Amino acid sequence: MAFATASSPAGRSPARAFLGAAFAFLVIMLGTTLPTPLYPLYQAQYGFSQLIITVIFAAYAVGVMGALIVTGRWSDQLGRRPLLFAGLVAAALSDALFLASDGLAPLLVARVVSGISAGIFTGTATVAVIELAPPAWRRSATFAATAVNMGGLGLGPVIAGLLGEYVEWPLHLAYAVHLGLLALAVVAVAYAPETVTRPARPRLRMQRLRVPDTVRGVFLPAAIAGFAGFAVLGFFTATAPAFMQQVLGQSNLALIGLVAGSVFFASTLGQLMQGRLPAAWRLPLGCAVVIVGAALVGLGIALATMGLFLGGALIAGFGQGIGFRAGLGAIAAASPADQRGSVTSTFFVIAYVALSIPVVGIGLVSRSIGLAPTGVGFAGFVALLSGVALVLLLRRSPPA
Repeated sequence: MAFATASSPAGRSPARAFLGAAFAFLVIMLGTTLPTPLYPLYQAQYGFSQLIITVIFAAYAVGVMGALIVTGRWSDQLGRRPLLFAGLVAAALSDALFLASDGLAPLLVARVVSGISAGIFTGTATVAVIELAPPAWRRSATFAATAVNMGGLGLGPVIAGLLGEYVEWPLHLAYAVHLGLLALAVVAVAYAPETVTRPARPRLRMQRLRVPDTVRGVFLPAAIAGFAGFAVLGFFTATAPAFMQQVLGQSNLALIGLVAGSVFFASTLGQLMQGRLPAAWRLPLGCAVVIVGAALVGLGIALATMGLFLGGALIAGFGQGIGFRAGLGAIAAASPADQRGSVTSTFFVIAYVALSIPVVGIGLVSRSIGLAPTGVGFAGFVALLSGVALVLLLRRSPPA
């Protein structure tokens, strides 16, 4: 596979091309979390149970995993820009479905399509942002790609919460605004040059999921820690509105969106800070911080204390960021070069399973024992998983 240089054609600024691709990535991820603070409004309008809300959220993860597996390698064959445009079209279709929705079925389809847009962008845009970085920015390009990913996920609930609380048309305005941002993202992608030389006969294959025997010792604790961290993200994206309203007595949509978004902002900070930690300590420390954060979240739910709940969200998000970047880096470093894509794709599929299945479990269990005990149990589950990963890491090779 031959790659074109990331330099822009005459008259195009490499810096603008890089920033444009990063902006498009941010806009796509922002759109995927817009529904979070609006779930209470959907419940009130359509009479949905908490279980239905978690199923609507989980539909998003189905779309992400499908797109990652099916299109994960397509941009190497078709080019980055065609896949980026496809992701933008899917996001616009999702917005249109949300705007026209009048019940459960359209909302489920809208979430699946939103997940498809995110799945396409997660791999393609990450690589495109790195390839388009001007030479002076290359060292920070990888972090820039992960930062706009997590930053966009965090901005979605904040924007939707503000619009839903203080502006008319609460179930629709956020998606209309996002359509306008998508139009700008289309212009940004159109401006950016292609960084891949398309082969004469493109071969479109599905991404294979595999973990070679030589990588499993590194993969297992990283995957367990990643599962726990992404379960936390799923919890705050899907069920935080219910806990804040029904347990903590907070019904302001702007506040709900801010709390949900804060987990992703803290994750971004954790990813930035992990580079300053000794390499051997990064993943174990990430696990330990998630344990502390989960404990505070559970305590905040048990005592119905907003401060503890928010503090736990920030700490758990910070630990998730440390552990996620450290685990992914360790897996990539341990994987053979010709299998790195399939191994990291397997890791991401596990992460998105963690994003969806546990929150559906919350919806199911809460019907029997109530929301507060379920939330405390979930926090214990996350802490237990992180503890298992921590023990495996320390037994495998105690940090020097």
